[in-house]
Amino acid sequence: MKWVECPRDSWQGFARCIPTEEKVGYLLALLEAGFHSLDLTSFVSPRWVPQHADAEAVLAALPAPEGREYLAIIGNPKGLERARQAAHLTTVGYPFSISDTFQRKNLNLGIEESWPVLEQLISEAQGLRFVVYLSMAFGNPYGEAWIPDLTAAFVERLRQLPGLSGIVLADTYGVASSQTIAQTLEAVAQAGGLDRHLGLHLHSRPEQTLDKVQVALGFGVGWLEGALGGIGGCPFAGDDLVGNLATEQVLPYLAQQKHNPGVRLERLPELSSQALLLRSKYA
Repeated sequence: MKWVECPRDSWQGFARCIPTEEKVGYLLALLEAGFHSLDLTSFVSPRWVPQHADAEAVLAALPAPEGREYLAIIGNPKGLERARQAAHLTTVGYPFSISDTFQRKNLNLGIEESWPVLEQLISEAQGLRFVVYLSMAFGNPYGEAWIPDLTAAFVERLRQLPGLSGIVLADTYGVASSQTIAQTLEAVAQAGGLDRHLGLHLHSRPEQTLDKVQVALGFGVGWLEGALGGIGGCPFAGDDLVGNLATEQVLPYLAQQKHNPGVRLERLPELSSQALLLRSKYA
């Protein structure tokens, strides 16, 4: 089971910037506890996401990956160029929305304009793994039509792009239920199959989290993402309890189901407390 821990997602909405040394200390603690894949920063305009203006410094302060995955989000060629020059980075992630409205809000491009940009970015990644985060994969807040087959169609088109390393279905809106997750995964399976290159980035209320994880496991999904403390996630949900899947809730459950991603579970309470302390200081 691949578990991607997402401090980047947790931190990006904080009102105050976390000092670089505190970020690095926290990331080093995650690595020491056995986290193998980290979504840890982004190469986007500091004007829009000031929290990650120190992306290069954070990466330079980390040890060499040595088989681990260090991922950063990009949104355009300039971001990719910064990523290519950064130390230690292994993977870039590009947000591509099923919602044309959100794609324009997020990247200032419509969906059809984004396809050639995406192809260019993949071709120029030059040694970096390239992951697409398919946002609004389970619905959107704009009244735009959505059905599971729409998500499946986007997945199939993405799979035709040479050089793409993975696709993550993202519940950007915080609207996915266990039922819609099952319907969407069934549509993807019917269209082209499910494989280890397909992941899920879900948001959830705590009491619904394990039901959603159980559905994913039932379809054989082997790639999930979340964050300690359940911090971060969905600004659209209108529910303060909707956040990232809480690592300290999900990983022990995965271990019970014989899907252990290799993290030292006894460290989770301490690390969750650290994550919550950072939120209390800087959010």
